[in-house]
Amino acid sequence: MATTTKSTPKETKVKAKPSAAKDLNELFEDGLKDIYWAEKELVKALPKMEKNATSQELKTAISSHLEETKEHVSRLEEVFESIGIKAKAEKCDAMAGLLEEAKSIMEETESGAVRDAGIIAASQKVEHYEIATYGTLAAFAKTLEHKDAVKLLLKTLKEEKSCDEKLTAIADTNLNSKAE
Repeated sequence: MATTTKSTPKETKVKAKPSAAKDLNELFEDGLKDIYWAEKELVKALPKMEKNATSQELKTAISSHLEETKEHVSRLEEVFESIGIKAKAEKCDAMAGLLEEAKSIMEETESGAVRDAGIIAASQKVEHYEIATYGTLAAFAKTLEHKDAVKLLLKTLKEEKSCDEKLTAIADTNLNSKAE
């Protein structure tokens, strides 16, 4: 009986860039800059999603979340202020990809229930990214003893979770079955 040996790819260590975060505080600040960019981009993207939705319930949910998202931008500015740094947005590759996917879904679906189902799917991916990000940033802020930042980040986290639940409820209230 012949034996075969499996070759495994050589593991490589990732070399840090010169600008890499050197401590938790820098990682926290980098995360804030990413989500600040992400929320500002969402303020631009949500009206397009609302315009392309056909379900009135979905349009209303998107419109409501747009107003919340504007508050999230302001709240992030408060977080930056609470830790003593100027608010600065840095491109968030993850959100850029999620928003590009949302655009593609709208382009690749016919207007109606199918597109609405796609918009909900894309929106929930965005919400899940935001939930993960705000949860992580709140944990970092707690470790770093940024008490005001923790409160602000947890408030936004709660709102993001609520939005995700609303989207699930809309999808569950017959919308997905209409998309068949």
